[in-house]
Amino acid sequence: MLRTKSRVALIAACAATVACAGQPHGAPTRVIIPRGASFGQATDSLAGAGLVGYPRLFRLYGRIVGGDRNIKPGTYLLKHGTPWSDIISALNGGHGLVNTVTIPEGYTISQITPLLAKTLKVPADSVSAATGDTALLARLDLPNKTLEGYLFPDTYAFPIGTTARQAVREMVYAFERRWRPEWDSSAADLKINRNDLVTMASIVEKEARVPEERPVIAAVYYNRLKKGMLLQADPTVQYALGHHVGRVLYKDLTIESPYNTYVHKGLPPGPVASPGVASLAAAASPANVPYLYFVASRDGHHEFRMTLEQHTDAVREVRATMPRKPATRMLAMAAPAPSARSVTKPASTKASSKTPVKSTTKKSSTHKSTAKIPATRSTTTTKKLRRPSGTASNSR
Repeated sequence: MLRTKSRVALIAACAATVACAGQPHGAPTRVIIPRGASFGQATDSLAGAGLVGYPRLFRLYGRIVGGDRNIKPGTYLLKHGTPWSDIISALNGGHGLVNTVTIPEGYTISQITPLLAKTLKVPADSVSAATGDTALLARLDLPNKTLEGYLFPDTYAFPIGTTARQAVREMVYAFERRWRPEWDSSAADLKINRNDLVTMASIVEKEARVPEERPVIAAVYYNRLKKGMLLQADPTVQYALGHHVGRVLYKDLTIESPYNTYVHKGLPPGPVASPGVASLAAAASPANVPYLYFVASRDGHHEFRMTLEQHTDAVREVRATMPRKPATRMLAMAAPAPSARSVTKPASTKASSKTPVKSTTKKSSTHKSTAKIPATRSTTTTKKLRRPSGTASNSR
């Protein structure tokens, strides 16, 4: 009996010694303690994260100090080397608890705001105000009124009590950490600034479905810009509308907004979403290809072409593989600099009295179409393709 008591006392002494040793160091490690988890299960999670080196001793220590009875579930950020006594205190008091949120690539501020508000448990208005932080806008040298495009898409762990302004600042810092210095050189070579590059990356982010096509899609848009052609990118119209629509309709193409690239030449004033690293890299290093047109197939990959004739053939081929409803949608990209008012809808005919047909015309000019999925659209000076009723020429 004495020998057993002595052994327990010795083990307890060892556990206490280990518990008080160590010095927190390095970046915090995230560990999740599930709701309803026992102290033993919590110990396994801590050991799996490398925060506890002797799980059996840690369990014993928890029982000795009574810290095994009141652990709080949640996501914790703890540093390696944190003394066991501090880990127990954190689990019992909820210290180090964080709220996690994942911001997907291609999300806009209007989509990020409710996510962040729910995660931080703050009013959405406070998040909206934070996204217009003038100090951050000045830091990034942005001409825009919001930080659209600069809230980097990632998974964040915000400590309990984090304010909307602190969270937005961390997301902007994440953008700065991911930005590569060589992209500044690329922007100079492309004769654009950083905001233009991020804007192009945001359009690529919204267009691309196949990762390896990002540099080619970027090249198509850069090629069109060099030739003075309207960009005619659906994501910019979606952004101008201010809300998500399943399909861009012909009536949407006339919306008056500096972001409407069916009406205004050049890039829009700023990003239309938050691009990830892959799209930023594609915008900085577009593929060396001569394409001016693309059309999306049913599986999401694009067919790229150099001439309108080739593109029209590609559209027909894609249409043939698509179900009758919904039909393919083709992004029609216009030719050199038509006037903003040249985006018009021809008069209806009896054969298709309700079919909104968009035609971009200009004497002695070629016309452009880049198409994506679902409904087809093409503009040409020689013939009009039959278009599905109520669907714009753009595609996704």
